[in-house]
Amino acid sequence: MSESGAGTLVIGLGNPLMGDDGLGLAALERLAAEWIIPPGVELVDGGTWGLNLLHRIEAAGQVLFLDAVNAGKEPGEAVELGRDQLPMVLGLKLSPHQIDLREVLALAKLRGSVPSTMVCLGLQPASVEMRPALSPALADRLDDLVAAAAARLETWGHPLRRRAVPAHA
Repeated sequence: MSESGAGTLVIGLGNPLMGDDGLGLAALERLAAEWIIPPGVELVDGGTWGLNLLHRIEAAGQVLFLDAVNAGKEPGEAVELGRDQLPMVLGLKLSPHQIDLREVLALAKLRGSVPSTMVCLGLQPASVEMRPALSPALADRLDDLVAAAAARLETWGHPLRRRAVPAHA
């Protein structure tokens, strides 16, 4: 359990209909299928939740985001962003349905309730376009991302065990 006793959230982000943008959800699904998740860790599909994630993030002691991250690297290259590197900005929106993670984190910051431990693990996308599958560059590195997420949870005090037979097998 985290310092605050509030638990750990693992949030997969993205849109699986937009190619590499669906990486976070693919990683979350693979993590759930291949690892036994201990009590105190909650896996959350944050794909289109927007503002609904605010209270869950604020209540968490630790948050691990899984996402495709455009960091100007080579496609498939690992990206890690710490709490202070995560964008927490408010932007002009025409509708509350346009709220994304940046705005959710900005609102948590304004309310003084950003968790002290937040990390985003991801991969540099090759392309984000209407397509229901990851590019080969990301599909080939999906297991590496999931292993990095499991290792991070271990360092946060959540021992994970691999399933004998993955749930997707």
